[in-house]
Amino acid sequence: GETHPQGSPAGGVPPAADLVLGAAAGCMACVLTNPLEVVKTRLQLQGELRAPGTYPRPYRGVLRAAGAVCRADGLRGLQKGLAAGLLYQGLMNGVRFYCYSCALAAGWTGWPGGTVVAGAVAGAVGAFVGSPAYLVKTHLQAQTLAAVAVGHQHNHESISGAFESIYRQHGVAGLWRGVSGAVPRVAVGSAAQLATFASAKDWVCEHQWFGEGSWAAVLAGGMVSGVAVAVTMTPFDVVSTRLYNQPVDADGAGKLYRGFWDCFVQISSKEGLLGLYKGIGAVYLRLGPHTVLSLFFWDELRKMVQQQPPPGP
Repeated sequence: GETHPQGSPAGGVPPAADLVLGAAAGCMACVLTNPLEVVKTRLQLQGELRAPGTYPRPYRGVLRAAGAVCRADGLRGLQKGLAAGLLYQGLMNGVRFYCYSCALAAGWTGWPGGTVVAGAVAGAVGAFVGSPAYLVKTHLQAQTLAAVAVGHQHNHESISGAFESIYRQHGVAGLWRGVSGAVPRVAVGSAAQLATFASAKDWVCEHQWFGEGSWAAVLAGGMVSGVAVAVTMTPFDVVSTRLYNQPVDADGAGKLYRGFWDCFVQISSKEGLLGLYKGIGAVYLRLGPHTVLSLFFWDELRKMVQQQPPPGP
């Protein structure tokens, strides 16, 4: 999730509570957008380091890819990795909201461009903390029947089994494998979203397609801003997925990529520049709804909290 509090939190909710609500809102949105994550993971792993047109494509476009997932694994296949995704959303958004409110308190957002910098830094810290959950989510979402499998198959039994086997084989360092792709991904996504979301929303309202405060205006703003975010973030997203999913040797070194920059160079040279944009449809379709659902649930949760009378004398 690349969602961010726009401006300071609504009055009457203490920052600690707001942090919990923000994380909860991210998780609620995640349940609805997880199928797009599964599809995105498959599209990004398809044809890994192969020239375009030289490999079979079980996944073509978002809708047909979703169909392929259902045919292989049933409807439940679309919610693969959900528990790991929820864990990631909770960790990442909780940490991000906390860091962002610290930056607000420190007055960062008063500087020109300060909001964007604060968002990028908060996102990067959140991504670092949540990285092991995203690692496991990627492994679980890539796993499927051999006929439609793309990318390395890690064959974990469950989320707990995944954490256990990674830790047993590679220790704590193994759990943070691929973090070099995750941090720039979220930093770039957060910055692009913060830089565009508010202005996109204002632009939508200026054209008077929707009322000022309506959710339709927020959704439209999210979808407009989503274009900018998807274009800037997808290459980082592809690199991140590849680094998380690549097979590793006994020492924990990647068998395909040495690191972030090596991955970037190999993809663009072997798969062409468009290789860096695999899964952009799913990235885009997930962004708008995820942002808006997070903001919407966050708003609703806040209202519920504010209605409670204050405890005791």
